[in-house]
Amino acid sequence: MRQRIVQLSRSTYAGFNDHHLCEKLVEREGFSLRRETLRRLLRGHGLGSPRKRRAPAHRQRRVRSARLDELVQLDGSPHDWLEGRGPRLTALGMQDGATGKILAAQFFPSETTFGYLCLLRHLLRRYGAPLAFYGDHSGIFVRNDDCWTVEEQLAGKRQPTQFGRALEQLGVTFIAANSPQAKGRVERLWGVLQDRLTSELRLAKATDRDSANVVLRKFIADYNRRFARLPREIATAWRGAPENLERICCFVHERVVSNDNVVQWEGRRLQIPQQARRFSFAGAKVQIDQALDGRVSLYYGETRIEHSAVPGG
Repeated sequence: MRQRIVQLSRSTYAGFNDHHLCEKLVEREGFSLRRETLRRLLRGHGLGSPRKRRAPAHRQRRVRSARLDELVQLDGSPHDWLEGRGPRLTALGMQDGATGKILAAQFFPSETTFGYLCLLRHLLRRYGAPLAFYGDHSGIFVRNDDCWTVEEQLAGKRQPTQFGRALEQLGVTFIAANSPQAKGRVERLWGVLQDRLTSELRLAKATDRDSANVVLRKFIADYNRRFARLPREIATAWRGAPENLERICCFVHERVVSNDNVVQWEGRRLQIPQQARRFSFAGAKVQIDQALDGRVSLYYGETRIEHSAVPGG
């Protein structure tokens, strides 16, 4: 039995830390042993844990949120998750501040507004809207540039980012951390995932984003079962998701309609035909909603406008 354990730790489960390896040997291989017994066996054969522990340091712990989803932390982690077997990916995740539960996570090619809007839509559909999000000063979340438009100067305030606009529509507050250390919990989560999840991806022989996301979905359920804590208060802070979810989790652009009732946007020309309630939209300010699947809709206020693509436009 000892020889078999050592052989598995050097082959199938190479790179797994002691705790993770013990779980796999018990759950998948049918062994009955404790982590300390495994640790002594591995050290006796010259096998050290691949995860190095940091030297202890004095820290002041931030008190967890009292209720489920009072505060949701969100962040991204670019990493060689597939260890050279496929493209380099970025994991985006949302973690509950009260329980440590992973609420949503997914692999994307890079950290983008599109990725966070996809996670936001998943969160809203499954749980609802939290009271606040806690992230960094990324330009995805907050405006960092110094270029004020004329409209912004007249209004005396900046227009939000696409993600910030979605949160405003939901009535959700965004809190920007002043340092990576302030996001300690979600940063520690990435440390655990870069250890455990990377090993699970290796074990599953994942080689692309789709297969990696399949492994990630299973991993989230297992992680929450093992590590999520109970909140200090039973009541939750969830609020129901609005019905117009597709108009929130999308990209919104404003344009002025030309005299020939054409809207120009990103090299495309959208023709507005005569509508039942309005003869012409020339000079009107309309809103272009680009859904996450690429579909485009035109709105004048809350009224959806029929349109067609101009050939060659």
